[in-house]
Amino acid sequence: MKSKIDAILAEIESFNIKDLKSLEEYRIHFLGSKGIVKNMFGELKTVPGEQKREVGQLLNNLRIVAEDKLNSAKETLESSASDAEKIDLSRPGDVDEIGAHHPLSLVRREIIDIFNRIGYTVSEGPEIEDDWHNFSALNFPPEHPARDMQDTFFIEKGEKEIALRTHTSSVQVRVMENSKPPIRTISPGRVYRNEAISARAHCFFHQVEGLYIDKNVSFADLKQTLLYFAKELFGEKAQIRLRPSYFPFTEPSAEVDVSCTICNAKGCNVCKNSGWLEILGCGMVDPSVLEACGIDSKEYSGFAFGMGVERIAQLKYKVNDLRLYSENDVRFLKQFTAGF
Repeated sequence: MKSKIDAILAEIESFNIKDLKSLEEYRIHFLGSKGIVKNMFGELKTVPGEQKREVGQLLNNLRIVAEDKLNSAKETLESSASDAEKIDLSRPGDVDEIGAHHPLSLVRREIIDIFNRIGYTVSEGPEIEDDWHNFSALNFPPEHPARDMQDTFFIEKGEKEIALRTHTSSVQVRVMENSKPPIRTISPGRVYRNEAISARAHCFFHQVEGLYIDKNVSFADLKQTLLYFAKELFGEKAQIRLRPSYFPFTEPSAEVDVSCTICNAKGCNVCKNSGWLEILGCGMVDPSVLEACGIDSKEYSGFAFGMGVERIAQLKYKVNDLRLYSENDVRFLKQFTAGF
């Protein structure tokens, strides 16, 4: 009798209740009026008297196990049916929120991609720099205004001045010190200036600077490179012009303007009716900078250029306040979801 009860318990455990039909089959088979459990109780009278107490307890346990499985399966199936009824198949589906890259990241990535296509690699360096890499190697004399506290965040002054870098040209110095020409690289990164925060200026911003060092590099190579960049970034109709300027680390130097994409160079309030917008500075690398970095200026020449990512993003997306880039206003950032 005991072995028979054990066999029925095993059968109960293995019975698969997957739907209401199988649930009813289980109930009839085990707990119905002619089911196995009732028949087993009917056989209790054939058990010897001294075993009836023990067998009776086993039969009660058998009935409890069978009923527990029935009730548990029934509750599960009813719950599933209830959840299914709650689903309104006529309702439109929920739209997942799509994230977006920051506009500065979009522009930075686009600039890098353009120069990657013509063989420029990406170089990065520390944001905390010493005087040599940030100033001296770039031909900044000791009395240069950029060394003044009003422009630079100095961390430590003394025998070895440490400051937050004011440009990513410091990365170019490190590349020239540790590489042999030909060198063709761009240096994107964050830079810092001790300036009052306004719609047109900020104490930190982002730059992408480029450097090309090789034999017989000319100013014509520089102009053609920048014209290619402008057309790739602003469209085939874009034109550039170069105006004489001054930078300590390049000679000759120039400021580069691009034809205004907003008015098609006809003149508007953005370009101050000139038809041109300033986008970057450039020039031929000063021979003294090459020599300071261990490159023979008689054998090699090169050019460098640098642009502010915020400035390019302003022109590309018509953003009129630099502070928007760092305020994390979701209303502003959501406008760039399509560029993800």
